[in-house]
Amino acid sequence: MTELSKTGAAVSEPVGTSPAPTSFLEVRDLKVHFPTDDGLVKSVDGLSFKLEKGKTLGIVGESGSGKSVTSLGIMGLHTAGQYGRRKAQISGEIWLDGTELLSADPDHVRKLRGRQMAMIFQDPLSALHPYYTIGAQIVEAYRIHHKVDKKTARKRAIEMLDRVGIPQPDKRVDSYPHEFSGGMRQRAMIAMSLVNNPELLIADEPTTALDVTVQAQILDLMRDLQKEFGSAVIIITHDLGVVAELADDILVMYGGRCVERGPAEKVFYEPRHPYTWGLLGSMPRLDREQQERLIPVKGSPPSLINVPSGCAFNPRCPYADLPKDNITRTIRPELAEVSTRHWAACHLTQEQRERIWTEEIAPKL
Repeated sequence: MTELSKTGAAVSEPVGTSPAPTSFLEVRDLKVHFPTDDGLVKSVDGLSFKLEKGKTLGIVGESGSGKSVTSLGIMGLHTAGQYGRRKAQISGEIWLDGTELLSADPDHVRKLRGRQMAMIFQDPLSALHPYYTIGAQIVEAYRIHHKVDKKTARKRAIEMLDRVGIPQPDKRVDSYPHEFSGGMRQRAMIAMSLVNNPELLIADEPTTALDVTVQAQILDLMRDLQKEFGSAVIIITHDLGVVAELADDILVMYGGRCVERGPAEKVFYEPRHPYTWGLLGSMPRLDREQQERLIPVKGSPPSLINVPSGCAFNPRCPYADLPKDNITRTIRPELAEVSTRHWAACHLTQEQRERIWTEEIAPKL
């Protein structure tokens, strides 16, 4: 197992089977499957990564790639509910600061949730309760983990609302969610998530449905708060521009699996998977004049009930016929190290990937 770099950067690499975790957060071969009448939905099908405190991991991919299911699995929220009459089937290991969460007592995980790990949900309007004020919900989140009176907790709630940039926090603390704008609701969600100073913060699409100006403000806020609290952060998004702002490492998901991972600068400037090329080609550039139209990734994401055999991306990959013996359609590629701390799961040879990127892809971006 590769150790952390001298700079202390988060190392996203295949994790072994050793029972002793070496990082603050380690996810090992996580699988989250949902039995349905139509078949088994393999939302996450063997995901591994690790993350250190003070570092940010960006998980990117199209809708349906398994990003949000991964985050809910880490938070222990799949086992709490049922899907139809059947529970989610979860296997693998999730180690948080030396505690294995999947095998831990549900009550213990519930105590960790909100205190040691917290989550900013994708839609703050549905995540916040409409019948209670913003302040009341933050007060409840704080008092669950601290034996304090309501007055002390209210003071803490006002402090957090002020910290995340809510104007007149002493008055807005008594407002209801529908009285806040989208950006203010997102700030309130961040305040609630950070009220207990969690060591792990998961942000699921934190800037979805926000205008560009508010998006920039939210990202700046998250960056500043991470520096202040020293939390490990996971940013889940389909927007590569978001992770470019925040992430130290990037993990690209497709069809419930990781297809590429590594330091942000390598994934952006030396990507080695055709799906990552497609995501980069569909992202607008503001730092220079765009000469050609954006290039969309052709086709649609695969059904997680009937994932294509071989490489799941092969029906959409323009280079699927390059490897010999039709192996892209028969053998599933495993993650292989393509450079230091950089992995990709692709049947193309290293020479083919470097040539395609240098001659065909990079000049168009």
